[in-house]
Amino acid sequence: MNSRRLSQLRRALLRWYDQHQRDLPWRETRDPYRIWISEIMLQQTRVAAVLPRYGKFLRRFPSVEKLASARVASVLAEWSGLGYYHRARNLHAAAKIIVRECAGEFPQRSEEWRKLPGIGRYTAAAIASIAFGEPVAVLDGNVERVLRRLLHSARSSESWNVAHELLDRKRPGDFNQAIMELGATVCLPGEPLCGQCPIRTLCRTRGRGESRNHKPRQRKVLVSFLLATKSDSVLLVRRHARERLMSGMWELPAIDSPASASEVLFTVRHSITVTDYLVRVVAQPGVATGKGKWIKRTKADRLPLTGLTKKILRKANIIE
Repeated sequence: MNSRRLSQLRRALLRWYDQHQRDLPWRETRDPYRIWISEIMLQQTRVAAVLPRYGKFLRRFPSVEKLASARVASVLAEWSGLGYYHRARNLHAAAKIIVRECAGEFPQRSEEWRKLPGIGRYTAAAIASIAFGEPVAVLDGNVERVLRRLLHSARSSESWNVAHELLDRKRPGDFNQAIMELGATVCLPGEPLCGQCPIRTLCRTRGRGESRNHKPRQRKVLVSFLLATKSDSVLLVRRHARERLMSGMWELPAIDSPASASEVLFTVRHSITVTDYLVRVVAQPGVATGKGKWIKRTKADRLPLTGLTKKILRKANIIE
């Protein structure tokens, strides 16, 4: 793309972003701590799921010092419901490094961010460009799709170089957010909204030639959990530290499916990646069991609960 068309693309995309960007709380700041938290939360997670958790997390941990000094169990508790809990563990570990080894000062270059736990090339570039104005491009799934359509190229090996060539050096953070926003809201998989695209006159495909993206078929699974209560306590079990997924998290005891529908208190649906769970909750007051621990209701919400457990306990009015 020649320099004239590059300038035209940058102006058009930034003008569109200035007028149409979504009102998101992490776009109201250049604070590297808040931008870092948002970028980690947004990894493999929809914006709609992050929005109610972002402010709550920052109220609990308003600074990197507060995050570093917290117990990992407290961090996991605030992360509950966002999934991919290794992100929270890495966030906590990185906060400790920043406080202990960097005197609380955040890296300003993407190369330095990549030395921290849980920070890859994309996340490092996003934080450094948005918070510190480093002219470094980002590349995620949305950006790659925009570039592939824009240039009518399927060679993903060149995508980082192309993204860097397109980058606006004067407003790198805004440009990176603009092209991500374009992919998230206009240049959609399968059915792009080409009529709304600010750079459609520069696009070589305008959505043509794209194979439809088919979501993998959801696997249906039926599971049952015991909701046992006595007085002001609820019975919970803790996943083993060696568990591959959600290690150390607290949940309700799993049981074999109840014998009849009359035993079921209520059902909830819960989806994780390609698995769609129908969850039956069986209530039994004061049940005797060989495993688990009775937890006070007032303390349950401060534990690192799995997202499904939190959903069940809220529906049962055990936690808020």
